[in-house]
Amino acid sequence: MTPLVPIIRRAADSVWSRVVAAVLGGYGFAVAASWFLASVLAQTAILQVGDSVHTGLLLSFAFYAAAVIRVLAVRSALRAWAELVLATAVLLGLGSLLTTPGGTV
Repeated sequence: MTPLVPIIRRAADSVWSRVVAAVLGGYGFAVAASWFLASVLAQTAILQVGDSVHTGLLLSFAFYAAAVIRVLAVRSALRAWAELVLATAVLLGLGSLLTTPGGTV
């Protein structure tokens, strides 16, 4: 019975890591994705700045849901964290290139 305890503990740690990744990492990804989308829409003059920000914020709910689904669908918690961190870093980097020096979109 003792050999099962580390396996159960490892599985529980993986579940908690995925939950934290889904909640916190998903939120960070949603913020980065909505900021990037608002920047793109404002820079390409498709929408006015206020409309692009509202569009990005409304779509952040879809980005958050997609991140949660992806975190729970991958095979390991490490891969879930890696994908979230990489995607968030890319979106933040691209979004920072699109924003003006004054900080507005």
